[in-house]
Amino acid sequence: QVQMVESGGGLVQAEGSLRLSCAASGRTFGSVTMAWFRQAPGKEYEFVAAIAWITWSSSSTYYADSATGRFTISRDNTKNTVYLLMNRVEPEDTAVYYCAAAQGRKSDYSRPAAYAYWGQGTQVTVSS
Repeated sequence: QVQMVESGGGLVQAEGSLRLSCAASGRTFGSVTMAWFRQAPGKEYEFVAAIAWITWSSSSTYYADSATGRFTISRDNTKNTVYLLMNRVEPEDTAVYYCAAAQGRKSDYSRPAAYAYWGQGTQVTVSS
């Protein structure tokens, strides 16, 4: 089993920044894809960003159009942690943000069904 714990959510003003963290523990994989999704009230899960790697030094990152140029996904292997740095946030970014993980390098990285492990979510609220 893999446990995922998100942190870093909160209230931020528009145009501000916030960094989310996702700490993974338990079973480890040689290759893995980790992603951030979000869900606003009354809406479906929305893909935000993903990072996939096979080796300790090689990784690929993917972003939703809404996140490109504003958000950055990164990882710290020594801490088994993935981060989402959110810059120039907008009220439309308000949602519960979830971290997800899957074994292997996923080609369908933007689909929630591709991920077997999920965190409990952290609320991000952007005020205008």
